[in-house]
Amino acid sequence: MAALGAALLLLAAGPVPAQDGEDAQAGTTEKVAILKTNMGDIVLRFFPDVAPNHVKNFLTLAANGDYDGVKFHRVIPGFMIQAGDPNTRDDDRHNDGIGGSGPGVKAEFSRLPHRRGILSMARSNSPDSARSQFFIMVGSNSGLDGKYSAFGMVVEGMDVADKIVNLPRDERGSMGPRDNPLPGNPAIIEKVVIEERSLPARPDWANS
Repeated sequence: MAALGAALLLLAAGPVPAQDGEDAQAGTTEKVAILKTNMGDIVLRFFPDVAPNHVKNFLTLAANGDYDGVKFHRVIPGFMIQAGDPNTRDDDRHNDGIGGSGPGVKAEFSRLPHRRGILSMARSNSPDSARSQFFIMVGSNSGLDGKYSAFGMVVEGMDVADKIVNLPRDERGSMGPRDNPLPGNPAIIEKVVIEERSLPARPDWANS
C-alpha cells in the first residue's frame, strides 16, 4: 500500500488531530489558510520551521488566486485528497493532474509522519518538482514519510475532507486509477482566505 500510495501521488508524466489536543498547552498566533470549498471550509495551519519554502510557496499562490476555482481531482478513500492543478478549472479531465502553477520548490523532507490531517506537496519523479499541487491525508501512510514535503496540517474541516474523499469516482477517460470524482458533482476550491488565528501549541508528533 505504501508503494501504491507513493505512485499515485506522482504527477502524471480538527480538528485533526483533535484527539491530540491534550498535547496543546500555550497558544500562538499564526497564519492559517481557509479553503472555501463548495462542500465546506477546511482550515490549514503551517509548519514554516519544517518546510519554510513550501509554506511561502503555498501562501503566495493562494494570495495570487492560483487555487481559486480548482477541483480536487484525485480522491482515494483511506488515503488522501489532492488539488491544486489549474488544468482542473475546465471540464476536460484528461489533463487533470499534470499541471501546476508557480516555479518548482526544492524538497524539504522531514520526519513528519504522513498521518490523518497532514498537508503535503505532490510532485513528479524529481524530488524538487513540487509546484502547486498538494494533498491532505485522510488516512495514514508511512511510505510517504521523508519522500514528500509535509508542510502543515488541518485544524478544522476534516469532516469536509471526508465528504470529498467519498465522492463518487471513476477512471479518467479510459486510463488511470479509479480516483477521479465524477464530473457532475466536483469538489471545488472557490477561494482561499488567509488570516491570523490564535492556535493551540502543535501536538508532539508534529514537532518532528
